[in-house]
Amino acid sequence: MTARRRLVRVPASSANLGPGYDVLAAALTLSLELEVVETGRFSVEAAGLDVPLDRSNLLVRAFERLHPADGIAFRIRSEIPLSAGLGSSAAAIVAGLLAADHLYELALDKEEVLAHAAAIEGHPDNVAAALLGGFVICSEDGEGVRATRLDPPQGVEAVIVVPRSEQVATEDARAAVPAQVAHADAVANVAAAAELVLGIERSDLTLIERGLADRLHQPHRAPLYPRSIELVSAAGELGALGATISGAGPTVLVWSFWQSTGKVVEAVREWAGEWAEVTRVPFSAMGADVPEL
Repeated sequence: MTARRRLVRVPASSANLGPGYDVLAAALTLSLELEVVETGRFSVEAAGLDVPLDRSNLLVRAFERLHPADGIAFRIRSEIPLSAGLGSSAAAIVAGLLAADHLYELALDKEEVLAHAAAIEGHPDNVAAALLGGFVICSEDGEGVRATRLDPPQGVEAVIVVPRSEQVATEDARAAVPAQVAHADAVANVAAAAELVLGIERSDLTLIERGLADRLHQPHRAPLYPRSIELVSAAGELGALGATISGAGPTVLVWSFWQSTGKVVEAVREWAGEWAEVTRVPFSAMGADVPEL
């Protein structure tokens, strides 16, 4: 009897995108890959990743939200840095849910998968981008979680700058954001978020550049990663459209017009030196995928 198996690929993601705190996110072309196989024995293999190899593993916990993992072998490979603000936990959650859904033919629709994923993650932005790809606008109310998807803007690329020796716990980053903000800061972020979404929809570089400004979370998190905040401020001088802290940080997402990206990468590498790894990583139109085996 042939053992059932499924393969799931899920992209990395960058949340907030400047002014869209807990609302906006984008998928990136780094990925996590999960293979699940019915072997008759539970096991977790993680290809050198520093993650639990038991049922406390986030992938397994997501899988078991839908079906027990008894007798299942989990084989994990990932290009997504851990605890860097690139949606590693969101990718794991989505991968675990989709693996259970497809292995046991549960036939969940994307709205149901998103609801489960957001409940595990605690907020919908990263999981929505990981599931749907492209750019997402998320909202929640008494009726549940919603995500609206936009295609990546034409001509705009991403460069990720990942500090080599810094990690920031999501809990610490969230604790740094005050419960109340000044009216002027809230108004400024509403305006910037509107310009950014419109710029993405229209592929309008001027609107995107203006829309990357934030006054709600990045200034308050500056003490957690001062060098990252310096790069956000310096990005325009380095030839980029701008830059944003990726999720909880400390990774910086540098936004670039595609014809300038090569020069931007060179300039950012010179600026960063040994502090960070700089990689050209396009935005991904593709979300999570379960290819036929």
